[in-house]
Amino acid sequence: MIEGADTAGVEAVATLARMAIPAPTPTNLPAAAGPRVVALMEQTATTRVDRWLWSVRLFKTRTLAARACNAGHVRVNGQAVKPSRSLRPGDLVNALLGEITRTVKVLAILERRVGAKVVAEYLEDLTPQSEYEKPREKRFASTGLRPKGAGRPTKRDRRVLTSFFGENSGD
Repeated sequence: MIEGADTAGVEAVATLARMAIPAPTPTNLPAAAGPRVVALMEQTATTRVDRWLWSVRLFKTRTLAARACNAGHVRVNGQAVKPSRSLRPGDLVNALLGEITRTVKVLAILERRVGAKVVAEYLEDLTPQSEYEKPREKRFASTGLRPKGAGRPTKRDRRVLTSFFGENSGD
């Protein structure tokens, strides 16, 4: 009898345990149905925009690159960026450098500054030729303005100006 009471107690405990533990529910995960498949995504290299701009020698210092980003002079894929934005191969970077807007495509990521001869391996220059001609056009444009600090026009300068603008230009 003692043995029967003992088995009855074990069955009662097992019944209580079954009631407390929820039954397993089937899941729709592919790993639960068959062998486990693990897909590893390849990590693409990234770096900060300001570091890359400095590394490929678009800016003289990294601080100038960061300032240009903060001022909105640097765009990646058409969007203004902060200096800390990640840059990946294939991104299109537009940077306003003085009067020229440089357009370059990122070919590879850099962590350190490289020599000028090696820069072509890391970027593709897509800047139109007209952008490079802007400063030349401005330099050769005849505006009639005198250089700053040249002082008052001489009598000869006044004669040249009146012949250019006409006699009654001052009236």
